[in-house]
Amino acid sequence: MIRRGVGLAVLIFGVGWFVALRPASLGGPASWIVVAGDSMEPAIRPGSLVVVTHAPGYAIGDVVAYHVPDGYPGAGDLVIHRIVGGSADAGYVMRGDNTNGPDIWRPRPAEIAGSLWFMFPDLGAAILFLRSPIVIASFAAGLTTYAILGFLGGPRPAGPSRSARPTRLGRPTRLARPPRRVARVR
Repeated sequence: MIRRGVGLAVLIFGVGWFVALRPASLGGPASWIVVAGDSMEPAIRPGSLVVVTHAPGYAIGDVVAYHVPDGYPGAGDLVIHRIVGGSADAGYVMRGDNTNGPDIWRPRPAEIAGSLWFMFPDLGAAILFLRSPIVIASFAAGLTTYAILGFLGGPRPAGPSRSARPTRLGRPTRLARPPRRVARVR
């Protein structure tokens, strides 16, 4: 009964992830962003994991993530800022909560990855740590060691060896070679 409940919970979680949280790189509606800068403090701190989703439209006051246009340093990177003006046709005026002026780019809806759906403070830093080369290499080394030791075998169960077989009196005798199987006729 518990196995069925756990299996059902995993299935529901998997379907929910596929529908709501699947990354845009896999054709889903969500983009996952680890915030690196402090331009949105205090609302969004560096190291936060932010999930944004596509919306049919965006309005002034929305926090959105947009791609840096081609031809600029960091082209294609995501910037997460607040819409402070503009329109979908002319492009939105963007600005970080912790900056003095607006951004130089005016993203249109096609360049926007999505609006803020929810945020996990400081979870992005943990994810970046787990994705670091030293952690991945350590995990791979541990897994390889486990596989090699498992393949070579661990301790063998105690008991008589193949060449030492008990006699009728219970004492083992050493055989030079394995016994031949002989059928006895009575």
